[in-house]
Amino acid sequence: MSWPPLLLPYPWIYIDLYMFMFKPSFRAPRCLGLLFAIVLVSPNANAIEVNVSGQALERTLRAQLFDAGDGRYYMRGDASSPCYVYADNPHITFKDDRIVVHVHTRARLGTSVRGTCVGVTLSTDADVSFVPEAEGESIGFRDARIERLSESRELNFLLVPFLSRKLPSQMKLNAADLIRNLLLHSADTTGYSLNLSSLKLHSMLVQGQCLTLDLDANLNVN
Repeated sequence: MSWPPLLLPYPWIYIDLYMFMFKPSFRAPRCLGLLFAIVLVSPNANAIEVNVSGQALERTLRAQLFDAGDGRYYMRGDASSPCYVYADNPHITFKDDRIVVHVHTRARLGTSVRGTCVGVTLSTDADVSFVPEAEGESIGFRDARIERLSESRELNFLLVPFLSRKLPSQMKLNAADLIRNLLLHSADTTGYSLNLSSLKLHSMLVQGQCLTLDLDANLNVN
């Protein structure tokens, strides 16, 4: 039995629910934002496979960190500062067993004199990669590895903590909260009241251009 996709309130996340009476598992065929294939075979915890696309992680990162009107994250100063350092245009891809985040950076480094930054202007790109890690109900990231930096020691002094600590903390996703939010109005859209009572992540694996999660969950259908 297949129910229509729910599209709430995150426009980049889709959920499809499939009920099978005799199949113990189901493998989602593709990545569409977050595609949840939920298999219900007993009242106990059941296997779920979640495929997370790079675009879904990228939109999450943009919403949580690059949410200013200009889409920038300032490591120094702000939009009205003569001297500043900011990152923008994040892009997420997968390589081997790692998640790679690419950002563009622009900086005016120097001293502010009468409203003007006296110094140098830099425009460069930076890359960092992480290993995905299950953290209870959340998708976390560890083992930050800087893949590319600028040639400016002063700029790198700001970039390294931003890339290795700030980015992974803002990419973190609580899978249970996302599913619960999507199911809030399930009765209106499907005719069934769906409620997620528990969820536990077991493992994560980069497969092609998807981050595949294996987890157990209890889903009540009324």
